Amino acid sequence: MAVFLADALVLGHLLFVAFVMAGGFLLVRWPKLAWLHLPAAAWGAIIEFTGWICPLTPLENRLRMLGGGSAYSGGFVERYLLPILYPENLTLPIQQVLGGVVVGVNLVAYALAYRALRRKAVTQSAWRSRS
Repeated sequence: MAVFLADALVLGHLLFVAFVMAGGFLLVRWPKLAWLHLPAAAWGAIIEFTGWICPLTPLENRLRMLGGGSAYSGGFVERYLLPILYPENLTLPIQQVLGGVVVGVNLVAYALAYRALRRKAVTQSAWRSRS
């Protein structure tokens, strides 16, 4: 059961990373999602810029040990998902570049969302004034 929880935690972690990186692009459809995405993106950038270890990592390793296994051995999750989250030779300068990528991608996403929402508001305003 502990190994299953560890695998589920890795999957959740991967989904969180994907949300941090690409969640800003969902704002065109769901603008209120920014209240959830901004703190998540800030957390992701802080982790990368500072070289901190995400609290999910020690929890995952602990669950694996409780399950009688060792961290990251065998199976789909370990083989395909873990290298995305924990690449080999990850150094602080590489993490800081990744933090910059997080910030850059999200600046683009928020700019596009802002532009689309402004365009939508202008269109709706013009439509109302015709009625």
